Amino acid sequence: MSVQRLQTNRRLSQVVIHNGTVYLAGQVGNDMAAGIQQQTRETLDNIEQLLAEAGSDTSRILSVTIYLKDIAADFDGMNQVWDQWLPAGLAPARATVEARLCEPEILVELSVIAALA
Repeated sequence: MSVQRLQTNRRLSQVVIHNGTVYLAGQVGNDMAAGIQQQTRETLDNIEQLLAEAGSDTSRILSVTIYLKDIAADFDGMNQVWDQWLPAGLAPARATVEARLCEPEILVELSVIAALA
């Protein structure tokens, strides 16, 4: 079985495709000065773009791990954006945890596994 890697650098690949499954590296938003809702929107936009590049889409998401800097402060705001973004009836398996992220300005990071279309 071949492994395809997209947007690769020395440390990571943004996308890895293997055996009909798409694995995305942890994704964050672009504007680190933004609040949780904007960072979540931007992160979800990045995920959509990477899934499209890989030949998949949001309807094929199998599992998501959500990392929040402050789960007490940001869980509701993140979920408001998530609930608007997620297609009805297509909820993936999901875990949400509080984590110390790589940059103090990052409020949310998502890691996604999806099936190929």
